[in-house]
Amino acid sequence: MFKKVLLVGLVIALITSFFYFDLNTYLTLDGLKGSLGNAQASIDTNPISSIAIFFTVYVAVAGLSLPGAVILTLAAGALFGLATGLVIVSFASSIGATLSFLVSRFILRETMRKRFADKLNKIDEGVNKEGGFYLFTLRLLPVFPFFLVNILMGLTSIKTTTFYWVSQLGMLAGTVVYVNAGTQLAQIESLGDIASPNLILSFVLLGIFPWIAKLIVNSVKRRRVYKQWKKPTTFDRNMVVIGGGAGGLVTSYIAAVVKAKVTLVEAGEMGGDCLNYGCVPSKAIIKSAKVANQFRQADKYGLESSEPEFSFKKVMARVHQVIADIAPNDSVERYTKLGVNVIKGYAKIIDPWTVEITHNDGEVSRLTTRSIVIATGARPFVPPLPGIEESGYVTSDTLWKSFAELEEAPKRLIVLGGGPIGCELAQAFSRLGSEVTQVERAPNLMGREDLEVAEYAEEVLKQSGINVLTNHDALRFEQNDGVRSLIVSQNGKETAIEYDQVIIAVGRQARLKGFGLEELGINFDRTIDTDDYLQTIYPNIYAAGDIVGPYQFTHVAAHQAWYAAVNALFGSFKKFKVDYRVIPWTTFIDPEVARVGLNETEAKEKGIEVEVTRYDFEELDRAITESSRKGFIKVLTPPGKDKILGVTVVSEHAGDLIAEFVLAMKHDLGLNKILGTIHAYPTWAEGTKYAAGNWKKANSPEKLLAWVKKFQDWRRGTS
Repeated sequence: MFKKVLLVGLVIALITSFFYFDLNTYLTLDGLKGSLGNAQASIDTNPISSIAIFFTVYVAVAGLSLPGAVILTLAAGALFGLATGLVIVSFASSIGATLSFLVSRFILRETMRKRFADKLNKIDEGVNKEGGFYLFTLRLLPVFPFFLVNILMGLTSIKTTTFYWVSQLGMLAGTVVYVNAGTQLAQIESLGDIASPNLILSFVLLGIFPWIAKLIVNSVKRRRVYKQWKKPTTFDRNMVVIGGGAGGLVTSYIAAVVKAKVTLVEAGEMGGDCLNYGCVPSKAIIKSAKVANQFRQADKYGLESSEPEFSFKKVMARVHQVIADIAPNDSVERYTKLGVNVIKGYAKIIDPWTVEITHNDGEVSRLTTRSIVIATGARPFVPPLPGIEESGYVTSDTLWKSFAELEEAPKRLIVLGGGPIGCELAQAFSRLGSEVTQVERAPNLMGREDLEVAEYAEEVLKQSGINVLTNHDALRFEQNDGVRSLIVSQNGKETAIEYDQVIIAVGRQARLKGFGLEELGINFDRTIDTDDYLQTIYPNIYAAGDIVGPYQFTHVAAHQAWYAAVNALFGSFKKFKVDYRVIPWTTFIDPEVARVGLNETEAKEKGIEVEVTRYDFEELDRAITESSRKGFIKVLTPPGKDKILGVTVVSEHAGDLIAEFVLAMKHDLGLNKILGTIHAYPTWAEGTKYAAGNWKKANSPEKLLAWVKKFQDWRRGTS
């Protein structure tokens, strides 16, 4: 501890002395120009001692992370020439950087590891795996100040020897550019010298060096990642897309539009989960359930209420007919006409440019391709509960076929999971006659929403006849004398819930295995590791959709698909970062819950100060005419400003109403713009305008209005 305090004191004393004696004035461009003459005379007289002094000063400046290293680098070129200056700076900067690195490690590392152990452990994993190359990239691309790199790397587990030699190698290219610029700086004796070709070239190099460095880094990365693979000289395809869901279909479509030769490989049904098992069938049954519920509540509209008579089998037949009606939009025939080569089968990536396809008829073929896009989607996660394999469970994927032949909805139905899928299915089946028990381990349903919204949703589901059990852990499934039950626990007390059918809806997991990712070394845990451009570790292999995250929505998969397609086909010229700034989503319970941007809970967690504006639909004329006055709009803005940070809508048609806010946020339009937009009367969309109006009332300029009142009084002659 004494050594650490002593070192800290020494460092502080040296830095204080540097500024106290105004030594920093010598490390500016003007200071350099003013001292060149005297310094050059000293070098001519005592070259060895001058080099030693300069070397020592440079090491001290770099080691103490003082400003002026760039000026010293220019000075080295001006005083010693390119060759000698390069040698001096290369070694002095590396030694100084290593000293700074060691000081950081000795003083800061232990303390920082105690406070940020989790984050530093993750960084260490990456450093242990490819620390040298990671540091080389930082050194070659001067985005971060070098002194900051020194300090931060001191907190990691990288070896000191590795840090030294990688720093010397990584900084060499930049050192050459700056030392060479210094040699030209010394030659300026008149204004005419500024236009000399050598000087212009030197400073052009300074300007374009970051781009040159980036090209070098990308080249090194490519050589490194592709070194074990032999690249074909020609290719069968411009692109192969694996997966025929939303992400794969949109990617293929875009590729075909720009005249790329593209193959789409899908083993199952075209359209993926959304068409066949998710969005489409669930919304179809939700509509049938809503109509059935309207029969029971017909008295709200001046009609006679009655219990609806229906065949559950016919309801399920309608669900499958809806799927069949939409299926042509995603069919093999349509995409073939669009110019996509569609192959039904299983794809496996053999190397970065080769895909092996096992066709559904058993034939095996291979295609070479310049780029690959993986869009294999996700499947329901089935928790490893004891007895679950014998429980007869279904998921949101399998229930549509399992329930298709039932004459009646399951009598006693358990829905395990309180997320959007679980809530939607629970309400729908309850309205179609099932006695539904919904089990959720968390304190609230729909955990991503504000507490107010979660409690509202829970109350709505209870009013739909659902037995909602939050704070209940599912422990195991049991069967006794033919009676099946789920054992749940709350506060250590176990309860058995008997059931006829159980739906597992606790989340979804990405489909990642069986496509050759492990053999290629493509990293994945719960999702595939990609960069901001959806690139994997191989620059020509991209991923999109549920296997990437961070949102598992069909519309996000389609959104990512554009970036994956364009970057894969044209990334050598221009790449685009995926824009996740404005992502809406809707939970289709009745009334719907729609959301975009921040909610109050997230704002509080992130420490963002917000103003909350609310509009309740009980005041809206259209809601009154339809006897559907439940719900509200909640808008988050910075205090006193109309910029929209987030919106939650709870109402009929909330999923449609949110679109206006999404558009406004995407194009940075504030609430004043919405307030100034004409909305047809009487419509649900007027609610957005009235929400904007409530914000305006809360932020009205009271002082100005007071003066306006005085003016109006004066106009009447009463002031």
